[in-house]
Amino acid sequence: MDQLTTYSLDPSVRRVGNGTVLIGGSPLKLLRLSEAGARVVDDLARGDAVSPTPANASLLDRLLDAGIIQPHPTEGAPADAVTVVIPAFHAPRAALQRIVDAAAGASAVLIVDDASGEPIADVAGADVIRRSTNGGPGAARQTGLAAVATPFVAFVDTDVTLPAEWLAPLLRHFSDSRVALVAPRVTSTAPVDDDDGAGGTMLARYESVRSPLDLGPLPDRVRAGSRVSYVPTAVALFRVDALRRVGGFDETMRVGEDVDVVWRLDEAGWRVRYEPAVEVRHEARATLAAWIRQRYAYGTSAAVLGRKHPGAVAPLRVSGWSALAWATTVAGWPLVGGAVGSVTTALLARKLRHVPDGRREAFRLAGLGHLYAGRSLASAITRAWWPIAAAAALVSRRARRAVLLAVIMPPLIDWWKGDAPVPLAVYVPLRILDDVSYGAGVARGAIRERSLDALIPDLTSWPKTRSTTKAAPTRATVANYGRTDGPALDGRRRQVR
Repeated sequence: MDQLTTYSLDPSVRRVGNGTVLIGGSPLKLLRLSEAGARVVDDLARGDAVSPTPANASLLDRLLDAGIIQPHPTEGAPADAVTVVIPAFHAPRAALQRIVDAAAGASAVLIVDDASGEPIADVAGADVIRRSTNGGPGAARQTGLAAVATPFVAFVDTDVTLPAEWLAPLLRHFSDSRVALVAPRVTSTAPVDDDDGAGGTMLARYESVRSPLDLGPLPDRVRAGSRVSYVPTAVALFRVDALRRVGGFDETMRVGEDVDVVWRLDEAGWRVRYEPAVEVRHEARATLAAWIRQRYAYGTSAAVLGRKHPGAVAPLRVSGWSALAWATTVAGWPLVGGAVGSVTTALLARKLRHVPDGRREAFRLAGLGHLYAGRSLASAITRAWWPIAAAAALVSRRARRAVLLAVIMPPLIDWWKGDAPVPLAVYVPLRILDDVSYGAGVARGAIRERSLDALIPDLTSWPKTRSTTKAAPTRATVANYGRTDGPALDGRRRQVR
């Protein structure tokens, strides 16, 4: 591990008892530390700089992989170790020039013209590579990658605006030799100030809180099923050697190719980092029709990703206990649902019996787990499962009530909390249209691929006998005791694009 990197505790982490037990990370984990390990965490909790040493390196490495700590590297490679590649198709010259100017200091800038009808003219400060056939973003990136001679490559889409000094903070993360990819936060273009209700204005405002490219304000390691399960490659910095080792981008995928390469890097043992300290702006779709097509296209990628990465695109990830509690409640047996919740709490309390304040933590975790499982279930019903839910609603009054609640309550809650900068009468229909468009794409992809992988929930985290692993020299023990898929514990979650 890099000696010039310091670390801090992730905001999700809670210390219980005498400080030798940590609860947090993503997915949620329980870690029991030795006294030596607890002293390291004491330093992190106080905000003291903690760097790897022979005594603590193993512990820090485990905490980093668990999402318990976040790295803060202080030095990185120079900008001239990077080639910037811009995949382009009918891109405005002004947009290309803006990106080239923002890439000042890079070793080279390559524009890959993906067979535009009118070839892209030369742009000052960049070389243009022209493809003879249109292959989509993944194919264009592969063409650019083949021409890269530097250790790092940054892919930048033509519809983003780069801030000043965007490259250096991302490069610092490569001081960790296991890091293969670092991506910044991608936010929607700032909404305009007028209140005339124009479609583009409303879409931009909606996108500012519901964009699938915006993965929130918290840094994290990227991994399927975690708080940040993917990063888009609208702007992304790769270690060239790592990207080539996993075969680069899948040129057969026109959508979801960025998610696929992220997961292949993770599966190969590389680290992928999300760094929201760098924030780039992405243009929202200009028309409602284009926005719907975008969401639909994102949905179609789920089946392909499910085939390539079994279980990674599950539309619902909750404890089987939570699923059973909600299923029996929706079916009209709320007492049974309450009983299941009580059993969950009892089993979790038994699992945590050796943890200080274990009973209280069991009540807290079980309660939050069931609460956010309900939210996740509502999301699955209105997005990936809405065709099935709609069919059930046609024949069952109880199903109609459940679907109506799932459709209406989450956007109402979001709007009431003040997260939505658009009127309620606009936000709710856009949220419903967002879900329906994505879900239609999921259904189309499932039919095309003849696969149900993208529709099958992950309910595997039933309480089990706690297992631990030793981590020398601090004997840290780690046990994943279940999922609680909600923002209070797991940050901002997004559907796979």
